[in-house]
Amino acid sequence: MEPLTLQAPYLVLVGDTEDPTYAKTGYGIAHWRPDRVAGQLRFDNANVDLGVPDMTVAQAAEAGVRSLVIGVAPVGGSIPDSWLGTIVSAAEAGMDIVSGLHTRLGEIAQIRNAAAVSGANIIDIRIPPSGLPVATGRKRSGKRLLTVGTDCAVGKKYSALAIHAAMRDAAINATFRATGQTGIMISGSGMPIDAVVGDFTSGAAEILSPDNDPDHWDVIEGQGSLFHPGYAAVSLGLLHGSQPDAVVICHDATRTEIAGWPDYAPPSIPDCIERNVSLARLTNPAVRCAGVCVNTSSLQSEERDEYLATIAAETELPCVDPVIDGCSTIVASLFQV
Repeated sequence: MEPLTLQAPYLVLVGDTEDPTYAKTGYGIAHWRPDRVAGQLRFDNANVDLGVPDMTVAQAAEAGVRSLVIGVAPVGGSIPDSWLGTIVSAAEAGMDIVSGLHTRLGEIAQIRNAAAVSGANIIDIRIPPSGLPVATGRKRSGKRLLTVGTDCAVGKKYSALAIHAAMRDAAINATFRATGQTGIMISGSGMPIDAVVGDFTSGAAEILSPDNDPDHWDVIEGQGSLFHPGYAAVSLGLLHGSQPDAVVICHDATRTEIAGWPDYAPPSIPDCIERNVSLARLTNPAVRCAGVCVNTSSLQSEERDEYLATIAAETELPCVDPVIDGCSTIVASLFQV
């Protein structure tokens, strides 16, 4: 896991993306690294707005932008052919092209040739290291917290970053461990866990959070959901390999169906707690749930307070919106017997 250095400032490409769920890379970078984002590149029919200035490739080049970051993560991890001209133009302008897609942009001739002429770099984030092992299941020293979810794109990354920030504020020795392309772009290192061959997923999670000091916490970004018909496998592998001492449930307050899978409904939060804790016991029998993080951005303030209070009463756990409330109560619960 070599450290990653991206050249700032960034132009974030969201193109004609209509569903904000699939623009989570752009939103995450704009929220957690706003100092590195110069603008966004949207096509005329885009519904997604990151809340940063709109720019063309030409305007970005004139402003000194150094990297075009692909800000979307659609199902299957590929980009439309209609986007290639824009990406090629950025490479021709000398901007590094940064992608977290399963499709490797370095293998696309038009982009590769344009970058070769201008001297731009093509940085494909979603390439795991070679030589990953099968998991051992051996108990590792140190402590680990894993964020898990009722669905994809419900705030597992945001929650992990907010928990890590709360630990840092409390002078707790902790490290954020990224497992997805956006987290890796934000933190500069990590493991693209959903690009790892299935047999090695848990082993990759073990490598990501190795032995550490007894009082050190690894805060591990979760992926997918055990209740997701498409992505449950990566969630289970990450759960077993992380050997979490604590899990934190992440949920979207208004999500009524699994994103992109309308025939499936998200589980209740108690059901999500029960399944994650039960399956996590394979590699850490002492695991427990430490709290619930909810994305309440679509609720009014009075609705938000009532919603969080109801979940807290139902689960007898701290329940917060990590962006609005922070996660100090969840961190405090880790040390309560």
